[in-house]
Amino acid sequence: MADKSGTINGLPPRKVIEVARELHLDTDRILPHGHYIAKVPIDELLARQDQPDGHLILVSAMTPTPQGEGKTTATIGLADALRRLGKRSIFCVREPSLGPYFGIKGGGTGGGRAQVVPAEDINLHFVGDMYAVEKANNLLCAMVDNHLQHGNELGIDPRRIVLRRVIDFNERSLRDIVIGLGGPKHGVPRRDGFNITPASEVMAILCLSRDFDDLGQRMTNMVVGFTYRGEPVRADAVQAVGAMQVLLRDAIHPNLVQSLEGTPAFVHGGPFANIAQGTNTAVATRLALKLADYVVTEAGFATDLGAEKFFHIKCRTAGLQPATAVIVATAKAVAYHGGFKDGGGLGNLAKHIENIRLFGLDPVVCVSDFPDDKPADVTRILKFCGRLGVEAVVSQHFDKGGEGATGLAEAVLRAIEKNRRKKLRFLYPLDLPLEKKIETVAENLYGADGVDFDHGARNSLDLLERQGFTGLPVCVAKTAMSLSDNADLRGRPRGFRIRVNELRLSAGAGFVVAICGNIVTMPGLPKVPAAARIKVLPSGRATGLT
Repeated sequence: MADKSGTINGLPPRKVIEVARELHLDTDRILPHGHYIAKVPIDELLARQDQPDGHLILVSAMTPTPQGEGKTTATIGLADALRRLGKRSIFCVREPSLGPYFGIKGGGTGGGRAQVVPAEDINLHFVGDMYAVEKANNLLCAMVDNHLQHGNELGIDPRRIVLRRVIDFNERSLRDIVIGLGGPKHGVPRRDGFNITPASEVMAILCLSRDFDDLGQRMTNMVVGFTYRGEPVRADAVQAVGAMQVLLRDAIHPNLVQSLEGTPAFVHGGPFANIAQGTNTAVATRLALKLADYVVTEAGFATDLGAEKFFHIKCRTAGLQPATAVIVATAKAVAYHGGFKDGGGLGNLAKHIENIRLFGLDPVVCVSDFPDDKPADVTRILKFCGRLGVEAVVSQHFDKGGEGATGLAEAVLRAIEKNRRKKLRFLYPLDLPLEKKIETVAENLYGADGVDFDHGARNSLDLLERQGFTGLPVCVAKTAMSLSDNADLRGRPRGFRIRVNELRLSAGAGFVVAICGNIVTMPGLPKVPAAARIKVLPSGRATGLT
């Protein structure tokens, strides 16, 4: 069994050099960070452009419970199982954020026998990518405020600066602040605020960039604010882009690690899926497709959030063609969302199956096994999926690792063959007005009757269209606990409308964020955060981290 140090049956994981050899990487070129972590230079992707791609498998889920549905463990277990079946497999997941790690959700490295290791290092500081994103973002903020201090030649309206500082912690007191107090020597007073680092546009840019040039161009296109005349001001105007590129120079290289069973893994990039695009970097996914025959990747939360953005934003940007999708379901989630009654938990699962089919793919349903599940409930889920023409499989990856997910892997292989002649279908063209794109997502993927825009959001729509940003995809930020924008509406709600409170432009990342409901981009800590249980023993060993 695995212990907290990331060993299995007392044995350490393979050295990262051995993992690299399995992928036929040049071990003299990888950049080790200790024995079990390495960065793989982006040049390895550029050198393999003419090689064929492997099969890309997306792992999504039905609407979760507050504890989540185990997409990460399913992703790892599936990749392990494919490798056990003799397939060259690799998985790609996001880097965990310290916010939820010290808050309530915990780490992002899986659990049980389906873990990525070294878990403690990955969950904490890892290789410094998160800090590089934070520093690059905050450098740009400092350059904007410095420009205001020294005469404001660009005519930036301090009331219309849209860029926010970031920090990788849950800290509600930083959501809305005033900076520049203390007199003329201390800056220009203005209202400001913080986002959590995974919600920053710089993180989104890192995750969508193709290479160094694309990274620089995207940061050049970042809109930091607007002038008094309503004209956008971009990052290059305050001369920050070059220094930001330097800060992100190493962060763009994918991070190679492994599962407990030794399956290669890229853990790279960390945007949230309810307030950003919610997928690992395009660079890591594209490199993985050149190195393995089967690539398993995860998109945060359910199909209405992570999967929708994976298809509409990441696949569009990176030119990806997924082979199939897995929807993780649990008896607990079915019960949480209303049980087996009409419109309840099974109705919720049915909607997520429908959502994947809207994009032109037939999914597989992974019913994650829990010891206290009632066999009759699991059987009802399997039969329900069968009536919808979807193969559903019980998977025991948490307790048994790849061995417990071989049935799931075999079902995925059958689905890939079933989808062989199918192509990804987008739900809206890019030339559709922003308002219509949001309505298309809400009505088709959430089941909403329509979308209402607050007065400020309506004004932002007009401004964005006047400034030529209509052709961008949309990134809807809403609760993950419901198909609607109201966390209390469980199951498959009907007769509701979505309310857009605010629109935020991420011109460098290449999308427009629609803030819905009571969503915030800087979370707060719970009454008793996970951080309260963490300490270091006299031996130097940490406890309370899992």
